[in-house]
Amino acid sequence: MKLNVIITSTRPGRNGEPVGEWFFNHAKVNPGGFDEVILSDLQEIDLPLLDEPHHPRAQKYTKEHTKKWAGIVDGSDAFAFVLPEYNYAPPPAFFNAIDYLALEWNYKPASFVSYGGVSGGMRSSQGAKEILTTVKVMPVPEQVTVPMVFDHLKDGRFDAPKIVQDSADVMIAELAKWAAALKPLRG
Repeated sequence: MKLNVIITSTRPGRNGEPVGEWFFNHAKVNPGGFDEVILSDLQEIDLPLLDEPHHPRAQKYTKEHTKKWAGIVDGSDAFAFVLPEYNYAPPPAFFNAIDYLALEWNYKPASFVSYGGVSGGMRSSQGAKEILTTVKVMPVPEQVTVPMVFDHLKDGRFDAPKIVQDSADVMIAELAKWAAALKPLRG
């Protein structure tokens, strides 16, 4: 089974990169039932604002960036979205990445490594759950929340407190359980 860690912020100077790199490396060392952990960075994938002429359910992709993204998502069994909070909501790149596809998302679990100020990105992840369920992604209750992320960043590196590390281990294990349980539906 493959866990896909997706960095959703594309903003210059973003904190998502160090938080995402930390979680990706942590998950590789503590895979909790996953055989493989990959990192997808929406900044590197560089999806333009949805530009496919056909509805995603038809899977008649005409653009190479869509075909590449479809392959990444289709080949994943679970997702951990590294998600900031922008005005109480997920970043636009998150919505765009979800909207590009439909069937490739189906019957897979997801959770969040959310970060921000006092709320730790909780409002953002709550909003993201509603969007994910429309493409048949099962958001699990366990997640990693990083309030006051700035307090844990130094020299471009995220230093996760023990409680964040512990919550990551619980979330990864839970995602693996759900991924295994949902796998027959994806067959």
